[in-house]
Amino acid sequence: MNMKKTSIILISMFAIGLSSCSNQLDLQPLDRLTTDTFYKTRADFDGAVFASYSSIQDFYGTSTETLGEFGEFWKISLTISDDVAADTNQSDQISQDIDALLLRSSDVPFAAVYTQIYEGIYRANLVLKNLDGENDLTAADKTELSAEAKFLRAWFHFQAMKMFGTPPLALEIVEGINNQAKPNATQDELYAAILADFTDAAAGLPASWDSSNTGRVTSWAAKSYLGKVNVWKKDWAAAIAAFQDVVDNGPYSLVPDYEEVFAYNNENNSESIFEIQYGGPFSDDNLWVFDDTHSEDFKASQGTGRGWFWDASNGAPGGKLGFWVPTQNLVDTFEPGDVRPQTIFYQGGDTYYSFDGTRYELPYDVTWSTTSFTLKKYRGSINAVTGNSSPNGQADYNNERWFRFAELKLLYAEALIEGGGDLAIAEQQINDIRNRAGLPNLLTGADLTQAMRQEKRVELALEPHRWFDIVRWGIGSQVFGAAWNDKDVVFPFPLSEIDRSGGLLKQNEGY
Repeated sequence: MNMKKTSIILISMFAIGLSSCSNQLDLQPLDRLTTDTFYKTRADFDGAVFASYSSIQDFYGTSTETLGEFGEFWKISLTISDDVAADTNQSDQISQDIDALLLRSSDVPFAAVYTQIYEGIYRANLVLKNLDGENDLTAADKTELSAEAKFLRAWFHFQAMKMFGTPPLALEIVEGINNQAKPNATQDELYAAILADFTDAAAGLPASWDSSNTGRVTSWAAKSYLGKVNVWKKDWAAAIAAFQDVVDNGPYSLVPDYEEVFAYNNENNSESIFEIQYGGPFSDDNLWVFDDTHSEDFKASQGTGRGWFWDASNGAPGGKLGFWVPTQNLVDTFEPGDVRPQTIFYQGGDTYYSFDGTRYELPYDVTWSTTSFTLKKYRGSINAVTGNSSPNGQADYNNERWFRFAELKLLYAEALIEGGGDLAIAEQQINDIRNRAGLPNLLTGADLTQAMRQEKRVELALEPHRWFDIVRWGIGSQVFGAAWNDKDVVFPFPLSEIDRSGGLLKQNEGY
C-alpha cells in the first residue's frame, strides 16, 4: 500500500485508522466493525499504522470543526522564529502575537498540535496493544509492525518534549473516559522511553521497503533519530556513534541540486530520512477537509495548504493569503555566492510563480510582502504546476521533508564539536553542505561551532527547526533581545488540557 495513496477513515469513538487502498481492503459497515473484528490481517494492521502517520499530516491540517485550525503549526514552528514574520497586512492576530513572542495557553496552535500528537500516540498504542491478540500475523509481521508503531510513538513524544518540555508519557491504552488524564513526565522519563522505542525500531524495521510502501520508516531512519534525540540530551558519545553509522553505512546522500530536494516529482529522494507523505489529487480537494478529524474525513485530501497560506498576497495574482514572509534578517544571513537564496525566497528581480488553476509567471513585486520577500522553497517554477496542485489551487501535494540527510550531517558535526570528537570529520560535514550550495570550504582555523550554526540556519531555512535550535543553544536573548523571556524555552500546555486533567497536568512556569 503506497502511503501516498492512502486515505484515512475514522471509526468509532476510538478513531481506529483504516487504509482504503481501493480493492485491497474490504470495509465492513461502521456499526459492525470493532476492535475485536478489525485487528486480524496484515492489511488491517497496516491501515492502523497508517492512521498514526496521518496524525503527522494533520499538523498542517485546516479545519473549522475541531479547534478552528488555520495553519497552526506554521505559526509555532516558523512564524515564531527570526526567519519568518507575520505579514502585518495579511496575517491573523495570533500569527502576529506569536511573531512578537506573546504566547498564551489559550491560543489555538498549542491545543491543535497537542491534540494531533496524542492522537498519533494513541493510534500507535492501539497497534501495539492488538498485536498480542488473535490475528493472522506471522512473527515477522509482528516484529516489523511493533517496530514501526514504536518509531511513531517515539517520534510524537519527541516532538511533544521539544515543544512542551515535560509532557505526559503515554505508553499504553487507558480504558475508561474518566481515567484519561496523565501527569507531566520528567525529562529523564521521556528520554528513556523515546530512546528505548527508537532502539527497538532500529532493531525491528527493515532497511528499506518495496515501492508499494514508499514513505514508511526504516531502520536507518530510527538510527538517525537515535542520534538526533541524543543531541537534544547532550549525550554526545551516543549521538556520534549513531550518526557515524548512518553517514558511513547508511543509504543517504545529498541531492546534487538544492532546488531538486524540494521538487514535487522528487519526493522520498536520496536525502530523505523522514517525510510527511501527502496524497492527491483526489476527492474534492476542499481546503477545510485537510485533516482526518473532520466529519467529512471520508473525502479528506490529505494535502497541505502551503501555497495558499504562503504565496504572495496584497495584489499578487492567484488569490493567496501571504500570511507569513521571510525576514530581512534571514536574507542577510546568506553569504555572497550561495545558490540557496534563489530557491528559498522571492526578492526583487525574480520571476514569480503561483497557481490557482491557472499558472502565473511574472516579475515579483516587492510590495506584495511587508518584508519585500515571499517563500519560494517548496514552490517556484518547478512546483507551481498542475501535478502538485488541486484544480482550485488550494491544495499542494508535495511531501514535507521533515528530516533530511543535510540536517543529520550538521547534527553529526555538532556532536563531534561538542563531544570532543574528530574535528576534521566535523569540518567535512559542514563543507559538504557548503559545497553543494556553491560555497568554498571553510577557512583554516574557522570557529566550527559558529560555522555549524550558520550552515544549519541557512540550509534549513523555512523548515521547522530554527526555533528549537535557538532554544536548545540558549541564544534566545541574543536573537530576540528584549522580546525574549526565559519561559519561552517551552510552550504553554493548552489551557483546555490543564482543565480537562483536573489539575493533574501542571502548567509550565510563567504561563
